[in-house]
Amino acid sequence: MEPLDLTPDMLLRAYAIGVFPMAEDRDDPDLFWIDPRIRGVIPLDGFHVPKRLAKTLRSNRYRVTFDQDFEGVMDGCAESSDRRPRTWINDKILTLYTALHRMDHAHSVEVWDGDRLIGGLYGVTLGSAYFGESMFSRERDASKIALCHLVARLTFAGFRLLDTQFVTKHLERFGAKEVPRSDYRPLLSDALNYDASFFAHYEEGEISRYLQQT
Repeated sequence: MEPLDLTPDMLLRAYAIGVFPMAEDRDDPDLFWIDPRIRGVIPLDGFHVPKRLAKTLRSNRYRVTFDQDFEGVMDGCAESSDRRPRTWINDKILTLYTALHRMDHAHSVEVWDGDRLIGGLYGVTLGSAYFGESMFSRERDASKIALCHLVARLTFAGFRLLDTQFVTKHLERFGAKEVPRSDYRPLLSDALNYDASFFAHYEEGEISRYLQQT
């Protein structure tokens, strides 16, 4: 495939047809289109919160915010670690998705221990679809906490699709499943027919309300 020279508007048009970019490596300056034959999704009405994690969420041990440090979350997702020595988030990705955030088409969830950012995730919104891009943890359960808060946010805001791109063992625990491209595209088309605002109907204590309903 040929390297891409993308703009934020081109990126949104790509998401609308089920395609997204990645880099081969953190230091690779080029991007390439990805159109998976098998797609990962988490049905919002089938999300599962493990009991131990639900207890942690109810404890309010950590502070959770939305869109308070989008670039910090992206930097965290781009970090290499012993468990993840290579990442695909290069400088072009950082620039493009920060621009989408400023356009209100990309949103983050941050998990804090005091003033320290210990985990989070980010993704792209279009219509009533949220395309999860990446997540990270610097402490146990931090990315899981972010995911639970994301699902609560999407549910109350009226989103219809949570796209995870791929399914991992980590995501399977929460109800993620694989769907073939032929099944994914109608799900995407349906979600794009509805508008949802990431901050619609937001109230403090949202995760507690969500856990009571599940």
